[in-house]
Parts: sequence; C-alpha cells; structure tokens
Amino acid sequence: MEKFIVNGGRPLAGTVRIGGSKNAVLPVMAAALLTGEKCVIRGVPRLSDVAAMEDILESLGASVKWDKRAGVITIAADGRLLPEASYELVSRLRASFQITGPLLARTGSVKIPMPGGCAIGTRPVDLHLKGLAALGAEIEQEHGFVRAKARRLEGAKIYLDFPSVGATENIVMAAVLARGQTVLENSAVEPEIVDLANFLNSAGADIRGAGTDTIKVNGVKELRATDHTIIPDRIEAGTFMVAAAVTGGDVTLTNVVCDHLKPVIAKLKEANVSVSETAKGLRVCGAKGGAAVASDIKTLPYPGFPTDMQAQFMALLATARGTSIVTETVFENRFMHVGELKRMGADIKIDSRSAVLEGVGRLMGAQVRATDLRAGAALVLAALGASGATEIDDIYHIDRGYCQLDQKLQSLGADIRRVNDGA
Repeated sequence: MEKFIVNGGRPLAGTVRIGGSKNAVLPVMAAALLTGEKCVIRGVPRLSDVAAMEDILESLGASVKWDKRAGVITIAADGRLLPEASYELVSRLRASFQITGPLLARTGSVKIPMPGGCAIGTRPVDLHLKGLAALGAEIEQEHGFVRAKARRLEGAKIYLDFPSVGATENIVMAAVLARGQTVLENSAVEPEIVDLANFLNSAGADIRGAGTDTIKVNGVKELRATDHTIIPDRIEAGTFMVAAAVTGGDVTLTNVVCDHLKPVIAKLKEANVSVSETAKGLRVCGAKGGAAVASDIKTLPYPGFPTDMQAQFMALLATARGTSIVTETVFENRFMHVGELKRMGADIKIDSRSAVLEGVGRLMGAQVRATDLRAGAALVLAALGASGATEIDDIYHIDRGYCQLDQKLQSLGADIRRVNDGA
C-alpha cells in the first residue's frame, strides 16, 4: 500500500493545468455502448476509476483503447454485447451503474449488481429504476442484482423526486434510443449532464434542455461515430484553489471553466481569499493579512455549493479566524474526515448533519488515513498548511479522482512524496 508523506508550511506558487472531469468522462464512456460505431473521447484523466470503467466495458464485449499519454480513449462497441456485468468489476466503481441505461436500450436486457464506490452515505438507485420502468422496462431486484428487460423502450414523461445526477444520466441515455419523446422534469443541471448531452448529440441524438430542470429527448433509431473532448474537472480545480488558500500561496489554474466554479469562488472570497480571472487563467492568492476568515457552507445540488468540495473547505476553515458552520445536505455520512482532521489539531464538533469549526490558527502534522476520495484530498490540503510532517495512508482513494496529485503539487513547490508503505 502506498502513502503520502507531506511536510507542510510551504506556500504554493506557479501554474497548474486542470485535467478532464472524472464525473463527466465515466458516463460518456458508458454512453459509447449506445452505438456500434467508433467513439473517440479526448481529455481523459489517468485515474483508477477510468481504468475500472475500461475493464467493465471490455468485459461486456466492447473494444477499448486508451492512450494514457495523449489522454484519448477510443471505444468501439461494434460486436455482440453481453447484457450482464460481473460483481467483481462493478463493486469497484459507483458510476458502473451508468451502463444500465445504455445496455438496456442497446440489447433489450441488463443484469447488474448493486454498485460500489466510496462509503459516504446511501445513494439509492430507485430513481434510476423508476425512470427506466417509466420507459417500459420490467425491473426485478434479487440477491443484490438488478434485472431490467424491454423489447422496445417508449418515450414517457418522468418526474424525478430529487435532481439526481446519476438518474438523470441513466434515463437520458436510455431515452436516446426509445421510440417517441421523453420529457424528464426536475432533472439535475450539473455541467457533467450538459457534457454528456453534447457527446450524445454529436453522435446523432436529439436532446434539448440539458443544463435546465427539464430535458426533452426525441428518440432516434441509431447513433453514429463521434469525437468528443471532456470538460475540465471543476472539483480538481476547486481542490487546487483551496490548496493555494490553505498555504497562503499564489497559484494560477489553466483549463478551467469559471462559470462551473461560481459557488467555490464566492465562498473563497467570503473567506478573504483573492480570486481573479487573468489572461493566463484563474489566479488564487492566499488570504489578505495571512489568515482566512470563518465562513458558513451548505452543500446543495448544482448550482449550489458542491458536496464534493465540502471536505476540502473544512481543511481551510479549520484554521480560519472565527467560527464556521458546515452543513451537509446531500450525503448523510460525509463527515468521516472530521476525526482525521481532529488528529491534526482541528476543533470540530458534529451535530447531526452540521459541523461547527473553531479556527485554531494552524494544524499539526500527524498520521492520518484517507477514508474516501474527497476526504483524502482534504487531508492532503490540511497537511500542506500544517506544521511538521503528515503521513496519509490509503491514498488509493485519492487516485480514484486525482491524476498525479502529488506531482502537480510538487510542481507548485509542495514537499509531498509518494512512498510504498512497506519500504
């Protein structure tokens, strides 16, 4: 097992390029199953989650070629696809459930285990199944598997009880090859939804309204080959923005879409951190006067403050002047990093779905463990601003969503090393 050793106290400085979005590329890869023609996907980050999705698609019968150096994946699902995914592969990746809609639309049946992923709370797939059933699928759940069958999917009017990103993506992908029009109301509006719709439309789909709460899909008979570039990762961008703030640094981010980062930018400015758009990119400088100030955060679906940035902001607020309150409304078990931050000297009290942070001025290095992807990123940020050395175990969580995080931080002047735990 590998771990990070971080010696904190160094202000980050320089320029860093943000990679393609993990949360956009995974559903786009799944959507490639909808056509028998070749799909080229560019701007693909080198992540273990992407490798897991590659294995899943290949196990179903698709051909996947990944040029990691160029960041290009070519997928050709031109043969007979198997309608069943293995538990061993699916359990590695929550986003694996996104193959359900495409497989059902393409083959007429699918059997898939309930998905895995980070243990940050219950993420039921009932909304996915409700939507697929509305399109005409017969759904059965037994022994940890979901079975869905349909001779031909039919367009329908569907209302989501909650604007679930995964359910929106799965239903839209299934509706692309359904007969007639599908109207999806109270849909998720995340940028990743828009990116998926752009990919599908470039392949011949007819999707309108992506990015709003009502999406209309007019079914088509088939999709064709396409070439698509993935949007930048707004969560990676937000993580590096907070890294600059935590260390009192001066970092410029390139390959970012500022509109996707509005809530993060707003909260950083509220915390007395300087954020500005320049000709080179998005520049983030440490708080004026040397310390961030307290700020309250409440996670919400986009365009609200992203739950995937909650842990990273805690690393900043733990040392901010004053009292901050962080309220988590999306996942009920997303405070697992709190205990690890307290090992580093943070003063945090949890009350149900809220955490109260009293700024302590500075954290101290300690031995901690990444409990999930974003919690791991938060511990890296906390370590960068802490005094002394911090050892972070179980960093395989971090590799699921950050491409070469240690190397990018090193390029900005951080003292961070990846070492083998047995060395």
